[in-house]
Amino acid sequence: MPEISRFFGIIIRMFFDDHDPPHLHAEYSGMKAVFDFRGNVVRGELGSQTATKLVREWIDLHILELEEDWKLARNGRELHKIEPLT
Repeated sequence: MPEISRFFGIIIRMFFDDHDPPHLHAEYSGMKAVFDFRGNVVRGELGSQTATKLVREWIDLHILELEEDWKLARNGRELHKIEPLT
């Protein structure tokens, strides 16, 4: 699963052959969660409210890039890296 961003110890990934609706996988301190592109936690948890808020903020800032990467992933193409939070 390609890593598309990393910030503050949070790793963001997207699968190439994943199912709809569009979503991403986040990992923080060994905990994993799946977020939709509206920032909702679909499955799992990150074990930190701060990490969850940071992922939601990052999604809000990069929704267009996420949608583009989702299209690329669905077509089996290489994903673009997305700028981390700073």
